[in-house]
Amino acid sequence: MSTLGLSEKVLWDSVTMRFKAYMDLLKFRLSALVTFSAVFGFVLGHHGQNFSWSGLIGLVVGGFLISGASGAANEIKEREFDKLMKRTKTRPLPMEIISVKEAYWFAVLAAISGVLLLAYFTNMLTTGLGILSMILYVFVYTPLKRVGPIAVLVGAIPGAMPPLLGWTAVTGSITYEALIIFGIQFIWQFPHFWAIAWVSDEDYKKAGFKLLPSGGQKDLNTAIQIMIYTLFLLPLGLLPTYFGLTGLNSGIVATICGVLFLAQTFSLMKDCSRKSALKIMFGSFLYLPITQIAYLLDKV
Repeated sequence: MSTLGLSEKVLWDSVTMRFKAYMDLLKFRLSALVTFSAVFGFVLGHHGQNFSWSGLIGLVVGGFLISGASGAANEIKEREFDKLMKRTKTRPLPMEIISVKEAYWFAVLAAISGVLLLAYFTNMLTTGLGILSMILYVFVYTPLKRVGPIAVLVGAIPGAMPPLLGWTAVTGSITYEALIIFGIQFIWQFPHFWAIAWVSDEDYKKAGFKLLPSGGQKDLNTAIQIMIYTLFLLPLGLLPTYFGLTGLNSGIVATICGVLFLAQTFSLMKDCSRKSALKIMFGSFLYLPITQIAYLLDKV
């Protein structure tokens, strides 16, 4: 290979590595899932009026940037703790692929761009909720992770905000239907968070994160709490059908998914093993998108 060709390859590899690092900083996959939930709320909230493609695109890009900025700010604040954990030590900041100053300005730019897009293409209620979500995630939830399981309660609020943002983006108001889809995603956060905390317990202890209930123990009491919150999803999952937001078919799908999700918690109660917690974690990844897609396909 010629010197010029080698230089081009080195340059391309460098650009590719930095691009991937910035995508990691944005927590691309998580932000994409967050954006999907916002789109779910937007489409579900659309009734009769002309469909606003500009509003949807503004919500998608603005919501993604706000979520990404929150993730980036979280990684900046936790960069020293990330170095201690196997799961996070290869992130861009611990690996020093990106400097803290670069990450800071990248997060600021993403946040401002996201807020401006929401303000221009949606409405001030949606924009305000987006800002609130970012503040709660970065400045309240993130530091509380080292305090205790109260962090899960606080983190569940911005975690459940995306479908609410989607709904308000198209309707301009918070209605009982909006609170229903917010409530489902809010309660889902608890078994989701706690299953991850159970699986990652050794890593979390190194960083001083205290997310598990019952004094941080991986015991029957914690397993029961995971089961109880998962159980709540059964009646909650039927509310869109009960209030005429969606049809009967999605209620059946939500119930089946809820029962299967709940069944996994009984295994955890029986053996309190990491393997059972891992199944709940993956079950949580499946439950939410499947039920949301079912609601969309069965929208009345």
